Amino acid sequence: MSTATTTLDHIQPGQQVTITDCNVHTLPVKLMEMGLLPGVRVKVIRFAPFGDPIDLQIRGYHLSLRKSEAAQISVCAA
Repeated sequence: MSTATTTLDHIQPGQQVTITDCNVHTLPVKLMEMGLLPGVRVKVIRFAPFGDPIDLQIRGYHLSLRKSEAAQISVCAA
């Protein structure tokens, strides 16, 4: 059974996904230090009124992420 992957910026509010890969060449190291690593489950809480930033719940806290940063993170359905 194959699991479809997409990027975090395409996930709808309320969905939970698992990070499968991060583009380490373009994603700030600070975000990886905050827990955005492969294998971590993330829940999309909401988008700002104009779609940017995205409010995420990860490891028990909320994190706001720009869509351009979220586009660098591959995820699959949890």
